[in-house]
Amino acid sequence: MSDALHDRQRIFHDVALRWLPDVTRFARSLTRDDAATEDLVQETFLRAWRHWDSFVQGSEARAWLFTIARNAWRKQAPRDARMVAVEDDALQALAEPEYPLGAPDPVLHALSHTDLGGAIREAIDALPDVFREVVELVEVQQFSYQEASEVLEVPVGTVRSRLFRARRQLQQSLIEHARDAGLVPSTAMEDRT
Repeated sequence: MSDALHDRQRIFHDVALRWLPDVTRFARSLTRDDAATEDLVQETFLRAWRHWDSFVQGSEARAWLFTIARNAWRKQAPRDARMVAVEDDALQALAEPEYPLGAPDPVLHALSHTDLGGAIREAIDALPDVFREVVELVEVQQFSYQEASEVLEVPVGTVRSRLFRARRQLQQSLIEHARDAGLVPSTAMEDRT
């Protein structure tokens, strides 16, 4: 093996492969299937290796890999499955304030004192793709709005809009979970709907 190839492998390992767990979690959030996740992760790192010369050393490798993963997934997933109506009256209604500013929200109080890890993951997984992607990047992976916009190849305003709508859908899912689990009185639920 030549020294140049050995150096390239070492740098790729140190810079790119360290993000394998994060890329795997992101791929899982896109595919929602273990086998498809493995395929997408392999495709992501294969493409990254092939195009390693185009990676700017010192830049954010994690975001670069997420962009590759998302683009690979988008080529594989049918376009119609990702389409979501932008204007949705039901979602807009969820954005309306439920309680006056400063007033305690009994639902949020009950939810804040309960372990909701599984319910949150299920709610995120149930989101339409365009909303799930932005939640995974901003809320789970802690990307900035700007970084998420670069990965998703959309304006920052679109990231904010999708995140707003996704949070409302998550809120509704968690309220339903709380009602089903008996965590909040049904009267509180009836007042909110």
